[in-house]
Amino acid sequence: MKKIKGRMDESILVCVYYGPNGERLIQRGCKIAHMLDCPLYILTIDPKPFDELDAEKSHYITRWKQLAEEHSADALIIKDDEKRPVSKVIAEVAREKGITQIILGQTAQSRWEQIAKGSIINSLLREVPFVDLHIISVSRSLKDQEGQFEKGVRAYLVKDGENYRIIFKHTKDVVFEGIFFKDYGTDFNNGVFKFMKDMETLQVQVTDDIIKDLTNVDINPDLDNDDQ
Repeated sequence: MKKIKGRMDESILVCVYYGPNGERLIQRGCKIAHMLDCPLYILTIDPKPFDELDAEKSHYITRWKQLAEEHSADALIIKDDEKRPVSKVIAEVAREKGITQIILGQTAQSRWEQIAKGSIINSLLREVPFVDLHIISVSRSLKDQEGQFEKGVRAYLVKDGENYRIIFKHTKDVVFEGIFFKDYGTDFNNGVFKFMKDMETLQVQVTDDIIKDLTNVDINPDLDNDDQ
């Protein structure tokens, strides 16, 4: 049984997408909702039907459901098979639930995409102008209980044949920008590279400067849980 909230003039909506940063956004929303003692909703949007999601995406949704229960969120809202613009869906939910504050992750849109298509933020400001927006940047840290990684440094990926190579100076050939976490006790560039791709936060394995696969690696089940 959910606890009756003390304030109903405030209501929080956390918008999450697949990747470890989603859990961090939920933690931030829970913290704000707890301080305000107000309703909390979690929203995820997917253009595909729910029954077509792969195992990794289903894993994230399962984890978000657990967090919603743990923090007494009022609902986890899943908008699947959704063809409308993301900003339209968020605005619709915000109006239905009487949302006053929306929490979003930093988007992976390039400057050109923002100019050509318009940013999600600008669209939301037009759709729901009286809602406060909280934009949370991608975390620059990994939760590392055993001291596995050195402090993260800015790095870049360039194509190297069928693979990607990590470099530390920006060039015209850069494909992705992110943070590199080097393993302790190694003279080579081995570790984890954290970046954003298609609005999803990814962490990929680096071995001797090379990334062979852009599949997300789960270093720790509690990654990005640094806002508790």
